[in-house]
Parts: sequence; structure tokens; C-alpha cells
Amino acid sequence: MTSNNNSIQTNKTLQAISSAIENCDKKTIKHQLASLNAAEIAHIFNALPAADRPCLFKSIPEGLNGEVLLHMSEVAATELADEIDIATLHYATKKMDTADVAELLDEVFDKKIADDLLDNMDAHRRQRIELNLSYEEDTAGRLMHTDAITVRSDVTLETVQRYLQRHDNVPTDTNVLMVVDRENHFQGAIYILNLILHSPNTLVADAMETNWRTISPETPEKEVIRAFEDHDWYTAPVIDENGLFLGRIVVDDVIDSMRDEADRNMLGSVGLDDDEDLFAPILPSVGRRTIWLTLNLLTAFLASWVIGLFEATLDQIVALAVLMPIVASMGGIAGSQTLTLTIRGLAMGQIVGSNTRSLIKKELGIGILNGLLWSLVVAITAYFWFDIQIALVIGAALILNMIAAALAGIIVPLTLHRMKIDPALSGAVILTTVTDVVGFTAFLGLATLFIV
Repeated sequence: MTSNNNSIQTNKTLQAISSAIENCDKKTIKHQLASLNAAEIAHIFNALPAADRPCLFKSIPEGLNGEVLLHMSEVAATELADEIDIATLHYATKKMDTADVAELLDEVFDKKIADDLLDNMDAHRRQRIELNLSYEEDTAGRLMHTDAITVRSDVTLETVQRYLQRHDNVPTDTNVLMVVDRENHFQGAIYILNLILHSPNTLVADAMETNWRTISPETPEKEVIRAFEDHDWYTAPVIDENGLFLGRIVVDDVIDSMRDEADRNMLGSVGLDDDEDLFAPILPSVGRRTIWLTLNLLTAFLASWVIGLFEATLDQIVALAVLMPIVASMGGIAGSQTLTLTIRGLAMGQIVGSNTRSLIKKELGIGILNGLLWSLVVAITAYFWFDIQIALVIGAALILNMIAAALAGIIVPLTLHRMKIDPALSGAVILTTVTDVVGFTAFLGLATLFIV
């Protein structure tokens, strides 16, 4: 119920802002945005035509500008950034975390804007951002925040408390302090709560925990997500090969990554980029979608060509044309089930070289049993609808296609994964081609051999 109410409120806000932009009512715009956070404002931006976005950006509450860009779709944020002067962008990113700024510099701002922003930063902040940028995209090094507060183990908790009180920018999501030595080697961490529960004269070494699991900056983002899920982490330190503390990863960034991965898989399954802008210009949108429409057309022509090989058979037995879609459809559904489970297994790291053969055997067994079951159902129906010959042919063809679908559903994504191609992006297109071609060939081929 709460989620539904939030959706209704967001829709009302969007309508009010759209009307205010048409009437140049800046007061109403600022009033509507005042109670929203960065993610909610970004949702409003994504739902507005591109021409209305620059005007709205000027009305964002102070301190949220950069965060809004970060939460917008990449295409929309890039187009908006091109319309904003460098001084405004510098102010918008001035108080953002370095990891978030690095993401904007790498994915949203063009090189000239990125260079200008870096040139206007103090040396320490620029160094921290460049550290994030030095790591590959989709790794822990890109996710980590370099703003973590560190303390040494040989000081008292009272000293730490005084240090925090004098600290100007304690991150709001700080629940632990990282403990390092004088050379910045990671030693452990101490919960903020322990600063209250222990005596002020207690040494950090006596109150900290040393059994913290650490993450390498080169760790793939998917492995980071899985580690947070498996261990219920709220935060995790990032340590280099020499044991030096580099930064921390917090759970809200992991949740954002999980959401981005879900969006990528959903849109990728129909050939769209995960950063597709709802109001992107027509020509670029056409270009991005044409690639997959072209591939789909080519596979459709391939299936049609296979059908054309059996034109004489279809001319003689019209019943085949009536039943033909059943074979391809059943194979497509069965293959899609296997494909989805395989892609999920790959994403979660559950499929490795040692268990691949067992998984193929299992899916092959499912394909055979499903083929036998549903071929019997379809064959009985075809017998009463047409005759025994057609019933036997469609039953046999269905078994063959269900087996082929099961094998394709696991082999196709595994092959694409080894080729460094996202199976969520192209697996469905290839699978559909396999089940269509095998289904039509089996059904019409057997009909040609045993009926015509």
C-alpha cells in the first residue's frame, strides 16, 4: 500500500512540475522539489522531455545537483551536462563523494568537461578521484569510497571521540572506523557503538575487531555484490596487494549496482541499452534499436527459408501449417526456462567448469521427460483433430525440439559467457532461432519422409 501511495504522489509531482514548466512558474517547481531526494528528482528528470530538463536543473535544492545527475539514465545525464556551464557543474560536484564524482567523469561528462573539473579541484581530492578512475569499470576499485575515517590502534577511545568532534566531514553512513598503522596498513575496524559502550581510556586495539574480511580493488563488481549478500555486510574495507587500506564499500552502493544489473538484464533481453533515455532524440534511438531488429529479421528469414524448403509438403497437407506453430512455440518456452535459469546461475557465480557437465545432463533429462509428456498430449489432440500419421509426426518432432531447446538453453549462454558476450543481451535471439529452425525442420522433414 505504501509503495502504491508513493507512486501516486510521484505522478502528482510530475504533473505539477510539467505544468509549472509550461507556465514558467519557478516558485512552484522549487516547492515541488523541496521534499524530494536525489533519486526521486532524477526520476522526475527521466520522465520529462529533454528540452525541459535544463530549466528544472536550476531549481534543484542546493547540494543535490550532482547526485541527481548520478541517478539519471546515462544518456539523459550526458545530454543535460552538455547544456550546463562548467561553473555550475563544478559547484554541483564539489561536495559529492569521490567515487560518485569518478563515475560522472567517466560515464557522463565528456573529456573536456572532465578535465576542466579535475583542474579546478585541490590536489588531494583530484588524487583520490584519479585513484578510483585507475581501476577498471565494474570493479571494487570503482565502487569504493576513499572518504573513510581511519584511526590508529595505540590511541584511546577518548582521543578518537575528540578527533571525530573536530572532523568537518564525517560521512553520514559511517558506522565503523577503519584501523590502520602509521604506514596505512589495514589492521581491523571499530564500531562507532563501541566508542560509547567502552571506557574512554580503553585503547582502540582493545575495542576493535581484527577478523574483518577485506576486498581487493580488482574484485569484479558481481563478486562484491555476492559477498555482501552472503555475509550481510554493511560496509567492507578495500585493501591492495600490500595490505594498504584504500577505501570502503558501503551497502547502498551495492544495492544500486544490483538495481543496475537488474535493469541491464531486463532491457538487454530485448536489445536495449540499460541507459536508454525515454525521451532520447528519435534518430539515435532508431539507430540503437535497428541493430537488434536487423538481427531478429535475419533470424526470421532463416526460419522462413527452412519452411520454404518444404513448400511442396505444405501444399499437399494443409494440416501441417495449422500445427506447425505448436512445435516451435513449445520448444521456445522450454528453452527460455532453461536460458533464464542458466543466466541467473552465471550471474550469481553458481555455474563453474566442474559442474557444467552435470547441469547439461540434468537439463537434457528435463528436456526428454517434458518432450515425452507434451508430445503425448499434442499427439492425442492431433489424432482426434486430423489422423494417426500427423499425430505421430508432430509427437516425434516435439520430442526432438524440446531436447534441442533444453540443450540450447544452457549451451548458448555458456558459450556467450566464455566469449565475453552478455548472454542476457543476445541469448534469447539465438535460442529462438535454434528452436524455430529445429522445430520446423523436424516437423516438416518427418512429414516429408513418412506422409507425403
